[in-house]
Amino acid sequence: MVRTRIAPSPTGEDIHIGNLYTALINYAFAKKHAGQFIIRIEDTDRERYVDGSEDRVLQTIKSYGIIYDEGPDIGGPYAPYKQSERLSLYKKYAEQLVEKGAAYYCFCSKERLDEIRKKQIAEKRIPKYDRHCRDVQSSQLRQGFAGRAEFGVGSGEKYVIRLKVPDDRDIVFADVIRGKIIINSNTLDDQVLLKSDGYPTYHLAVVVDDNAMKITHVIRAEEWINSTPKHILLYEAFGWELPIFTHLPILRNPDRSKLSKRKNPVWAAWYLEQGFLPEAVLNYLSLMGWSHPEQKEIFSLAEFIEKVDLKNFQPVGPSFDIVKLEWMNGEYIRKTQNSKLRTKIFEYYNKQYPENIIEKTIPLIKERIKKLSDYLPLCEFFFKRPEKHEIDLSNKRDLLKKMHDALLPIEQWNNRTIGDAMQELAKREGVRTGEFFMILRVATTGKKISPPLNESMEILGKQECLMRVKALS
Repeated sequence: MVRTRIAPSPTGEDIHIGNLYTALINYAFAKKHAGQFIIRIEDTDRERYVDGSEDRVLQTIKSYGIIYDEGPDIGGPYAPYKQSERLSLYKKYAEQLVEKGAAYYCFCSKERLDEIRKKQIAEKRIPKYDRHCRDVQSSQLRQGFAGRAEFGVGSGEKYVIRLKVPDDRDIVFADVIRGKIIINSNTLDDQVLLKSDGYPTYHLAVVVDDNAMKITHVIRAEEWINSTPKHILLYEAFGWELPIFTHLPILRNPDRSKLSKRKNPVWAAWYLEQGFLPEAVLNYLSLMGWSHPEQKEIFSLAEFIEKVDLKNFQPVGPSFDIVKLEWMNGEYIRKTQNSKLRTKIFEYYNKQYPENIIEKTIPLIKERIKKLSDYLPLCEFFFKRPEKHEIDLSNKRDLLKKMHDALLPIEQWNNRTIGDAMQELAKREGVRTGEFFMILRVATTGKKISPPLNESMEILGKQECLMRVKALS
C-alpha cells in the first residue's frame, strides 16, 4: 500500500504555504493510489519550538480540506506521531549504528567546534567536522579497545553520536522528477544524529520514523536533495528498504526569489484570513510545477487526485503569484452558488451580519469581488449608516431635500421606481445625470464607488434611504 507523509515542525506561527503545497501533493498521490496519508510532528528542535504551533498547523491543514489518515491528534497503528514522544526509539537506533561501526561518539566541545568552523571559513573551505573523535575511536578499536566505557560514554561527559560518512563514494539514487542523482560522500559532513540532550536530529529521526511507519514514498521539497545521501547511508546501515524519493520544486516569488515571510505572506492560514477559498488555493497550488493534461486551469481536488502524476512535475521552481491566485479565487467565487456564497460570507465575518441581507446583496457584488474580504468594503453601508462621506455634501442641501421629497411618495419601492423618480428630478433640476447620482450615492452609501445604486437603495429600504438623505439636507 502507498503511504506518504508530511512532517511539519511546530517552529512558526502556522504551516508554511510551501509545506501546504507538499502536503497537497502527498495527499493527492496517496489517494490516487488508494493509499494513506500521514502527519507526523517533528518537534525535536526545542530551541525554536513555538507553543501552540502544532495545533494551528493541524487546524489549518484540516481547514483546507486535506484529511489525513493518521496523526498526533487522531492516532493510528504506528503511534505516537510526535517525535518528542519517541526519544527512546532514536537513542536505541543511534547506539545500534555505533555498534555496527556506522556511527561514533563525539565529545568535542562547542568551543572546539566553533574554532574549527572559524578556521575553515578563514581558509575558504566548506565548514565540516574534522573527524577528531572518529579518528581517536578508530585508533582505539585497532588497539583492541571495545565498549562504550572506553570511549568515555557513561562518565557524565556530554557527547553526541555522529554518522560515519565513507570517504570518496558516489552515492547514487533515483528521483521521480529529476532522474538519477549522484552526490559524492566527500561533500558530506559527519552529521550529528543524536544530540547531547538525547534528542535526535532530523536526519536520524526521519529515517527511523519513515521506516517504522512504513512510508513507501518520500515526497518533499528539493532543499532536501543534498541530505538524501545521508539518509541512504542510514537505510543501508540498518539494512532497511529505501522508499521512493521525489523532490518537489520550491515555490518562488514572481521575481524568482525564494518565498520569504520578509517579502510576502507565507503562512497558509493568512490566505484563509484574507478570504481566499480553500479549494481555490489548493487548485492554484496544484498548478505549481504541474499542468493538467487537458490544459485546464480550474478543476476540483478530486480531479487533481485523478490526474496527478509525479513524473509530470517540472524541476524548476514555479512562480507563486498572489495576483494570479486572486484571479483564480474570483473565478471560484463566481461559480459558487449564491446560497453557498451567502453562507461563506456569513461565516467569514463570524455571523455578525444578517444572512438575509447578505443574500440580497450577492447578485450586486459577485462579479466585483476576488476574495471574501472584498465584500465588506463594498457592502458595509447595508449594515450600518456611513459615519463619513467621501464627498462634502454640505453645499448640496437644497438638492438633497428635493431628492428626499421626490423619494417620499414612491409606493412600490424598487430599483425601477427609484430610478424613474431620480431621473425625472435630475432632468427637472438641470443637473447632469452623473453628478446627480454621485450625490445620491454618497448620501446613501458614503462612497463614490458602490454596488448598483438603485438596487442598493431597494435593499436598504425606503425608510432607511429617506433617513440617510434627510440627515444631510
